[in-house]
Amino acid sequence: MLIKNYPSHDMNGVFDIFEETINRGGVHDNTVLELNFLNKLFASLPAQAVEYGMQFLHGNRDLPAECNEILPLFIRLVNLAEYLEKVDVLAVIPKDPTTETIMKRKELLDSLDSHEEMFGKPLLGFKADSGSEELIKDDGSGSAESSEEGSGKLHLMNAAAPVFPCKNITKTAIFYEKNLGFKAVHLDDEKVPHIRLTRDNIAIVLVESSRADTIPLRLLFGTDYDLYIYASEPFLLQNELRGAGVKIVRELPEATAAQKSSLNREFVFEDCDGRYICVSQNIEEI
Repeated sequence: MLIKNYPSHDMNGVFDIFEETINRGGVHDNTVLELNFLNKLFASLPAQAVEYGMQFLHGNRDLPAECNEILPLFIRLVNLAEYLEKVDVLAVIPKDPTTETIMKRKELLDSLDSHEEMFGKPLLGFKADSGSEELIKDDGSGSAESSEEGSGKLHLMNAAAPVFPCKNITKTAIFYEKNLGFKAVHLDDEKVPHIRLTRDNIAIVLVESSRADTIPLRLLFGTDYDLYIYASEPFLLQNELRGAGVKIVRELPEATAAQKSSLNREFVFEDCDGRYICVSQNIEEI
């Protein structure tokens, strides 16, 4: 539980208070690394998100659901605040300590380890780096990669999943697992029961349709496709799907023919519900 009187709406003021304690010494070697790391992450957030972080610091735990993804950042902020408050308490040496006082100080000192073990650990897909002024992506490999070409911008939106209404979501899920190589997870305990399909970086949500028949969006709105997927190797994927018995509506053109075409190098296949899904060459991979 925090005891200091932190500013209500000034995150920079909070970090200034943290820095004062750190400058007095007696802290872990990675404390400055943690301070700078959290500071960069908060600097990348929208103003409203920072405000929610301030509320969390002041004890408000009833935050909107949109804060769930960045809640670990708020927890790390409080962890650092609690640590530095303990350091301040331990810096004051009592003149005539009693046995009880000594035991309490020892308990406080031992508790510092639980705070310090978090310092510098990756957070929200980024890692701490004392040698960089920017946020560094954490790819799990131990190598550092600047985010968004060095912009240091924190992405609050990480992924998207199209919703496919189905007459029989189990049948559709089986098709996507057996023929398209997706993994299905049944989520019946949620407010809207659905099946989530995932493969590589692609996610699709299947829901039970209230209609007696399921009409692909392309037929309802006159579009060419129901879903557009970028692939690094469309030729290999086309061969895989063909081998699994998937209907190829439009073949992938030869590389020489694609060079003269105004369209991306792509092919189209049909799923078990009649949806047309286009797979296009990922431009970044060319």
